[in-house]
Amino acid sequence: MTLVQVLFILFGLIVLAAAVAVVIVRNLFHAALWLMLVFFGMAGIYVLLEAPFFTAAQLFIYMGAIGILIIFAVMLTRGMMRQPMPRANEQWWLAALLAAVLLGVFVYLILRNVTVATAQAVPENTIHLLGLALVNPEGFALPFEVASVLLVMALIGAVTIVRER
Repeated sequence: MTLVQVLFILFGLIVLAAAVAVVIVRNLFHAALWLMLVFFGMAGIYVLLEAPFFTAAQLFIYMGAIGILIIFAVMLTRGMMRQPMPRANEQWWLAALLAAVLLGVFVYLILRNVTVATAQAVPENTIHLLGLALVNPEGFALPFEVASVLLVMALIGAVTIVRER
């Protein structure tokens, strides 16, 4: 087993453990901190996959902007969290059932399609190719624009909610 494989497994375990902690932990601020660790672990995986653009995007956009935004939102809405809330979801059994079914589907697909991946050389112009794929009408232009519209709608909704009455 090579060093890259060991680091990949290590980062994968960090991401999985932190993602489980995001869901399990009771304190919302601690959940936001665990989410930051998930973002960091994903950046480490991108480094191992030799994807510098996605690594930078993960660090700057997710860890930097979105992570800090979530932490500030949690800290600013602390007064809302003092209201008594139910300690457990009443539909936990349905979520557990759906998670078990999804796990079964994933295990079936993994066992059915066991192939060995071969490493290929990373092209020199990956950022150029990504840019072309994002703006190409046959590529990802439509999902890219839909995501931007959804983000603008979320921003308008956040401003409406925060606005003083």
